[in-house]
Amino acid sequence: MLSKNQIKLIKSLETKKNRKRAGLFVAEGPKVVGDLLRAGYTPHSIFSTVSRPDAELITNDELRRISFLQHPQEVLGVFHIPTPSHTSKFKHQTSNISLALDGVQDPGNVGTIIRIADWFGITQIYCSPDTADVYNPKVVQATMGSLAHVSITYCDIVALLSKADVPIYGTLLDGQDIYQQPLSENGIIVMGNEGNGISPEVRQLVTNKLLIPNFNKNSETAESLNVAIATAITLSEFKRRF
Repeated sequence: MLSKNQIKLIKSLETKKNRKRAGLFVAEGPKVVGDLLRAGYTPHSIFSTVSRPDAELITNDELRRISFLQHPQEVLGVFHIPTPSHTSKFKHQTSNISLALDGVQDPGNVGTIIRIADWFGITQIYCSPDTADVYNPKVVQATMGSLAHVSITYCDIVALLSKADVPIYGTLLDGQDIYQQPLSENGIIVMGNEGNGISPEVRQLVTNKLLIPNFNKNSETAESLNVAIATAITLSEFKRRF
């Protein structure tokens, strides 16, 4: 049976301030919880409505009380937030493509981008401080377990890109058609804020401006793409070539 303190702790983890203070985050569903466990995330506590050796057995009603989902999914895990890596500050691996999120604020978009990155074999994402917290329950859920496979680093994006010795790509309205431009198998792809795009400071550091063309020239409504969709299209073109 869940105690009042357990319920209070779990519900408090909906906010970034409390997650940071407790050093904990919530993941839900057998797949997401299982992927995090297999990836080596340290569990604080696990609750399940079905018997399993690593979990405290609770009722469906108790799960509904602590879940952040409209339809709870059998298992809820509370995990310790990993300690940030201290290896070579702002050093980008030059052997692959990485993503940099510049002020992407919608949790669903951030979670979907992590899932997309995992699909295309991208293992590193850099996030500006104003990007949605990766341990937000909505982000964790949207990753569908891919959080376990992608390294996320919050840092000063301007400082990161200033020190990068690889091409820096960005999707911009004044860019060149991505399908006609030369691309590299090494580099950093910057994706910008949902409403404002890439910030002016970061834009100045983009060395290769790309445009995802609109093939419907008669469209009056499709003025821009969702940032997660744009990420998928961009990564698909890079992976198609390399």
